[in-house]
Amino acid sequence: MDFSPKDVKAVLWDFGGVLTASPFVAFNRYEAQHGLPKDLIRNINATNPDGNAWAQFESASVTLDEFDRLFEAESRSRGFPVRGRKVIELLSGAVRPRMVEALRRCKRHFKVACITNNVKSGGGPGMATAAGKRQQTAAVMALFDLIVESSVEGMRKPNPIIYETTCERLGVAPSACVFLDDLGVNLKPARALGMTTIKVVTENQALQELQTATGLELQ
Repeated sequence: MDFSPKDVKAVLWDFGGVLTASPFVAFNRYEAQHGLPKDLIRNINATNPDGNAWAQFESASVTLDEFDRLFEAESRSRGFPVRGRKVIELLSGAVRPRMVEALRRCKRHFKVACITNNVKSGGGPGMATAAGKRQQTAAVMALFDLIVESSVEGMRKPNPIIYETTCERLGVAPSACVFLDDLGVNLKPARALGMTTIKVVTENQALQELQTATGLELQ
C-alpha cells in the first residue's frame, strides 16, 4: 500500500545536523585552523564504526577520560594526534530556527521524538557546553514527547533496536513514522523497518520533503 500523509502518526528527529548545524562543519574548521587533513576527525569516527572510541563513548561503554585517551591513540596512529576532549568541545552546533519551527508545527499534529547518538558530556541530550547553547538546546528538547539517547540506552544508531524501542515507547508502528537524520547509515535500518526517511542535506530540501511526507505547510 502506498504511503500518504494521512498515515503519519509520529515524526522522529535526529538532533545534531538536523535541528542544529552539523558538527562536521566545526570539525572541518578545527582541522583547517590546526593544519590537519580535512575530514580527519570524521574519518576516524567512521573507521571500525561499531567498536572505535567514538562508538564506545556514544554507547556509554567508556568514560570521558577513557575516550580522551582512546581517540588520541586512534588519531596518533594516523600521524595527527588529537585529544578526544577537543572533539567533544566541537559537537554542539548552532540551533536552526526554521527546523525548530517545523518541529513545533509537527508537534501540533503528530507525536514527536528525538533519537540521538550522544555522549555523557555537556549539557543534556544536545551536548552543549556553553551556557547560552545549553539554554537553547534545552528549549528545543522540551518540545519532544520522547527523547531516546544512545548514552542512556547503551546502544546507538544504526542499531535497529533503538528505532523499535522508540516506536514502542510512542505506541506507534514504524510504518507510521517519518524519520529525519543527516547520515544515510542511520536512515537505512529505519527504512528497512518501514519508516519514511528523509536525509537532511540542506534545510530547504529537508523541509520540502517533510512537507510532502506530512501534508503540513512548513515553509
